[in-house]
Amino acid sequence: MENLKIIGGGLAGCEAAWQAAASGIDVELYEMRPEKQTGAHQTGGLAELVCSNSFGTILPDRAGGVLKQEVKRLGSLLLACAEAAAIPAGSALAVDRAGFSSLITKHLMSHPLIHVVRQEITRLPEGVCIIASGPLTSPALSKELVSLLGEDYLFFFDAIAPIVSAESINMEIAFKASRFNRDTSDTGDYINCPFTKGQYYDFINALCDGQRISLKDFEKPINSGVKAGDPNFFEGCLPVEILAQRGQDALAFGPMRPIGLIDPNTGKRPFAVLQLRQDNFAGSLYNMVGFQTNLTFSEQKRIFRMIPGLENAQIVRYGQMHRNTYIAAPKLLKPTLEAHSRQGLFFAGQITGIEGYMGNIASGLLAGINAARYIKKQPLLELPSSTLLGALCRYITHAAMKDFQPTKANFGILPDTTRLFKNKKERASFLAERSLAELEDYLDKVGHL
Repeated sequence: MENLKIIGGGLAGCEAAWQAAASGIDVELYEMRPEKQTGAHQTGGLAELVCSNSFGTILPDRAGGVLKQEVKRLGSLLLACAEAAAIPAGSALAVDRAGFSSLITKHLMSHPLIHVVRQEITRLPEGVCIIASGPLTSPALSKELVSLLGEDYLFFFDAIAPIVSAESINMEIAFKASRFNRDTSDTGDYINCPFTKGQYYDFINALCDGQRISLKDFEKPINSGVKAGDPNFFEGCLPVEILAQRGQDALAFGPMRPIGLIDPNTGKRPFAVLQLRQDNFAGSLYNMVGFQTNLTFSEQKRIFRMIPGLENAQIVRYGQMHRNTYIAAPKLLKPTLEAHSRQGLFFAGQITGIEGYMGNIASGLLAGINAARYIKKQPLLELPSSTLLGALCRYITHAAMKDFQPTKANFGILPDTTRLFKNKKERASFLAERSLAELEDYLDKVGHL
């Protein structure tokens, strides 16, 4: 039986490898790290998390929670490992980065049908293949893909947030709590740095005036705030200083919104709040939620120490910005994630235009299953668009190019319903129940799992 080659050892590639191997297919998983690093990764571990350590909500009536239930039903390895590596994060699933990557690496390296090859792929191999090289696809492979697909790439810009040491946080000012008390501990799963009105506006002014790392010519569109399309960049992960320049209250109504939080030192809701999320098992590192940045390292130290509670913050990983790449999926892919231009060639992960850790895992899962079915000469799975994974795949393969930009799981991409609802919560519950029920019906019909 033919084997399967997978390019990329990130979330999508690892899930795809596991699914194909679980179907009895021999897998060669190619990962160029640590021999050749990207601009954002720090280790050679499989499924290394570059940006946040959060996999999003676990609430059953939220889109992210529903997608987790779908991939759990489909037998996701990476979701199981995320749950095993979970750390407190209120109503979200957050993980210890190193622990999560270690679990994935151990599972894949020990599987008898998975062979991990530490090598950069610059030419597409023959035969059945999954491209899951991610948004940091190497320039050599990018050229190869452009040549093969006959389409230019789209691109957007991504930025990662700083991480600070827990011992450097001033807990006489900062306080532990989760929004609306949605947490797993008595004190709350997040550390919150509260701002008064004056402190907030001083901070915003400093952010707007802060010195940023110089942009190359092809990167300069980030200053204009345009949305992704043909061809610009993704608006969902902009540097915090760019958001601040859009209006002095933009952050107070965005990542620094204080809703659902009461400062125990004052008994009142702060004017604005920076939340810090635990980033490792030991609780010694905390991620600055929503504070991705392109400020110079010296400016990050100066400006972020204006945050109440972070006056003496020790930044153990500075924020940075990097170019991310994704293909023109509406022109190039089928909802099965197979390429129009070449049978047996599949794409998965962020390079397809699916955003979010769980979306990437889910797309890798489907690509791995379908690649295995292709090898076995079985019909490929095309999930109903009333399921969130099916809707994600339909969105990236049917969106109008002028409006196409990466998207994550959300109820807005599901087919509408003529049913009337009392409120948004009732509608969300209905869509969640329908999604899971129709996934179950579909799997029964195709005889999968």
